[in-house]
Amino acid sequence: MSSPCCCWNVPMPEIIFADDQLVVVSKPAGLLSVPGRGPEKQDCLWRRVQEQYPTARIVHRLDQATSGLMVLALNADSHRNLSLQFQNRDTEKRYRARVHGLPIDDQGSVELPLRCDWERRPRQMVDHDKGKPALTLWQCIERDEDENTSLMLLTPITGRSHQLRVHMMALGHPILGDRFYAPAASAHRYPRMMLHAEQLAVNHPVHGDKLYFESPADFA
Repeated sequence: MSSPCCCWNVPMPEIIFADDQLVVVSKPAGLLSVPGRGPEKQDCLWRRVQEQYPTARIVHRLDQATSGLMVLALNADSHRNLSLQFQNRDTEKRYRARVHGLPIDDQGSVELPLRCDWERRPRQMVDHDKGKPALTLWQCIERDEDENTSLMLLTPITGRSHQLRVHMMALGHPILGDRFYAPAASAHRYPRMMLHAEQLAVNHPVHGDKLYFESPADFA
């Protein structure tokens, strides 16, 4: 079980796996992946992992509001190898999300180009002229008609900033609790954004074996 951090009131990341090349953790919602600007944004997953693994290096990021699996490298060679895997889309990622509404279909895809919404940073937006290609596969696994919500499995084929959040909004089913892209009533009703990185697979940077990791979400 993860233990609370008395200074920042956000749980410590749970260590899922570690060897001499990498460490895999489950990031709690509300914790930055890397330091932000200003002294109040220095607490982050990277610094916390370094308390136990001083050589840990960030390979990829999750939004502050998103929870779930992240891998960090423990040396320069592993960092280079793992970074290339993410860049070349050799990794496998799956997210679980609770969204507004009841999708008609059981599965589908969203392919909409994205770019930064500079006037409302860090928000992103769909832009068919200047956006970068982005593709998300989705599957609806549960519908709650009483609450008008659904449980979705999301697979990002690309890795754009806020991709899942913007794509679900564009689909007409914003992620509940998302203070950027969901209706204000949703953001206030839910204590966190209902998005969790539940599965991650990478190739080991030394022997090349595929490593599969899972972390259950704290919401249904």
